[in-house]
Amino acid sequence: MIEVVFLDAGETILHPHPSFPELFSQVASDSGYSIDVEESRAVQQALAPHLVDLAEDTGVANPSLSAESSEKFWSFIYRRLLREFDIDDDDLVSRLYATFSNVASYRLFDDALPALRALAADGYRLGLISNFEEWLDEILVELEVVDVFDCRIISGLEGVEKPDPKIFELALERAGVEPRHAVHVGDSPAMDAAPARAAGMHALLLDRFDRYPESEVPRIGSLAELPGVVSQL
Repeated sequence: MIEVVFLDAGETILHPHPSFPELFSQVASDSGYSIDVEESRAVQQALAPHLVDLAEDTGVANPSLSAESSEKFWSFIYRRLLREFDIDDDDLVSRLYATFSNVASYRLFDDALPALRALAADGYRLGLISNFEEWLDEILVELEVVDVFDCRIISGLEGVEKPDPKIFELALERAGVEPRHAVHVGDSPAMDAAPARAAGMHALLLDRFDRYPESEVPRIGSLAELPGVVSQL
């Protein structure tokens, strides 16, 4: 029986507002570049499944553990995205980093709060396991969901990132639950699903855009499905 439901943060319960492609295009427009939102979305979705490989190219092993590593990592990613539009502009890269590092740039997905409330009403405890800079707590406070989670394991505060098994072990220890009584929900096969299963937990892959149809891990397309699926584990 599941006792605790752990969730990832970015692209699982919260997202850049109004969306990554729209915000990306807006920042570019403010800098004098015309990037169509749909083109931005297509590039994001094309590169997203390869983010782990791209991350290795940055030369940053643990991007959320310091401000310096975070800026180096994300600046590399933004440059890679801009390359698809034949744009080479360090000032724009800096503006993108500042924008996506701003607490005000984030909102909850529409399906997040109803799912969290439903899970809590069904008697499950909730936890967070996220590779995110330490200011994730500020976002959760701003969005009025920080108290929803019994424990929050944020890599930028703990000094360890997924897929390191230590972050999952820490979460289980903080929650006081055995792995077989916990499930982790996230949007990345490599950073969420695989290491959670390796830690002995149940895992669910949130695949909002049907990127991983061949996944061996059970998938859901929306957090609205989560309470029903968890009840069957």
